[in-house]
Amino acid sequence: KKKQRAAKSNRRPGAPGRVSMLLIAGLGNPGAKYENNRHNVGFMAADAIARRHSFSPWSKKFKAEIADGTLAGEKVLLLKPSTFMNLSGESVGEAMRFYKLTPADIVVMHDELDLAPGKLRLKVGGGHGGHNGLRSIDAHCGKDYRRMRIGIGHPGDKARVHGHVLGDFAKVDAEWLEPLLDAIADNADMIARGEDSQFMNKVALATGGKAPKAEKPARPQIAAGQSHIRQARQNKPVGKLPTKGPMADMLRKLLGNKDD
Repeated sequence: KKKQRAAKSNRRPGAPGRVSMLLIAGLGNPGAKYENNRHNVGFMAADAIARRHSFSPWSKKFKAEIADGTLAGEKVLLLKPSTFMNLSGESVGEAMRFYKLTPADIVVMHDELDLAPGKLRLKVGGGHGGHNGLRSIDAHCGKDYRRMRIGIGHPGDKARVHGHVLGDFAKVDAEWLEPLLDAIADNADMIARGEDSQFMNKVALATGGKAPKAEKPARPQIAAGQSHIRQARQNKPVGKLPTKGPMADMLRKLLGNKDD
């Protein structure tokens, strides 16, 4: 039951010998050539978090650039693999094993073709959807890590996907990209606390997107002795009813007098 509660809230249960730490990996390709590519939006998100929360300077370890700091009082390691995208799992897996972490301690931030530009989703597990970075991490770390999917949109033609993903963001994209990265950084404490739904809600509101739909209101309770037909009649006008015959007698019994 304790494990189930922990999984439900995305909080990570402790275990003997483990280092209590959250590993947040932003995915991308290293080097100035790829710096502004859509495929590198995970790197951009990691940089935004590091700046906003005064993480340490970036250094090299685990075949990656790393920076450490705290979010919501919890130790966090930010990691940007230097292995190129399709080998990202080598870097993330090495850090995971060094700190004796589990997939539940990992958050991976990556570009997502199947989300509109500026949209964001955060969830546990799932498929790689053809994303080579996720495919590599799945192989080295397992699949039950949290995935922050950052929408870059689809070009509409499969033949154009490669050029779209490895193309630079256009100047006009700054209108949604900068507020999105700011919102990710501003609300990163929620990621550390496992408040994934609240995080997505805050990001959506900060970027002008629609917040997650509220739960449907509970159906009104029916008073004792009152039929479902009578309850519906109180909320919706009833059309003209027959006044004579067997049907009229039956309706009078069900609905009572029309004026009560």
